[in-house]
Amino acid sequence: MVLDLTMSMAILALMGALATIAGCLEDLESDVGSQSNPNSQVQLAPQMNFLHRIYNKAISGEPISNGLSAVTGGIVATVLLDAKFFPLIAIVIGAFVAAVIYGIFATTSYAGRVASQTRFKQPLYMDIMRYTTPSIIAHNFIVAFCLVAIAYIQYTLLGYPFTIPFLALIWGISVGAIGSSVGDVHYGGEREFQNREFGCGLNTALSGRIVRRAESGLRNSIDNVWFCAKFGGPATGIGLGLTVFFSSWPTTIWGYTWAAIGVGIAIVAVFVVLNRLIEYQVKNAYGPYKEEKNEKEAVAVAHTH
Repeated sequence: MVLDLTMSMAILALMGALATIAGCLEDLESDVGSQSNPNSQVQLAPQMNFLHRIYNKAISGEPISNGLSAVTGGIVATVLLDAKFFPLIAIVIGAFVAAVIYGIFATTSYAGRVASQTRFKQPLYMDIMRYTTPSIIAHNFIVAFCLVAIAYIQYTLLGYPFTIPFLALIWGISVGAIGSSVGDVHYGGEREFQNREFGCGLNTALSGRIVRRAESGLRNSIDNVWFCAKFGGPATGIGLGLTVFFSSWPTTIWGYTWAAIGVGIAIVAVFVVLNRLIEYQVKNAYGPYKEEKNEKEAVAVAHTH
């Protein structure tokens, strides 16, 4: 019994580690490709006469695109497993196929978006496409590998009643949702508009007026990843890792019982209270942002341009 519990906790720890890596790399992948929330400002910038060198793919929202990538990897891995491939090799090949398909979507999306902005004189920088697309594929490969591996562990070792592709799809949607809600704040809020006070919101008059200068030369998507790897990516990874760990821990200890359900509800309640306490602490420390100041600054910047 003790050995079984020890093995179960080891498997759970492995799943949490894979989820943490997947969450971190997913957020950084969305940053290098300018996807999800900040994408709208990058897309709008040329229309405001702010030409840039930032990759702008936005295949779709992060949950959908990562769900597609994960389920693709899960399907390929399942086919190879049925053909008696070694599990690790099957998962690697599945993740590779998913990442290549993801890269094709990213390339056509980026080129298509720039082509649609011809009237605004936004150039299509071939060097940006050449060295940024491989980075997108590499990030997505690791994400797909980790998510398919989690699905394989749940299906094969933990005996989940769902198939590997379905489990991978669920985790792909989950990692995209967490990346969109947790990680993007530290890209769109801090990186593209770091000349604005953090937390001030964005006045309509400032839409598309992104910061285009990096620490050295003109900014590109690799600069964004360097910035986000400090906090946004790790925060997203911790978010998904904790989700996997705390959602699976009660059933690992008590099985599918009312005790496990009760512990799960208690965990959610504790996090709700902690979030509320953190919110109070931040408001007391920094105070509310004054909207009047924001509006005056926005009008001043609009008149300047």
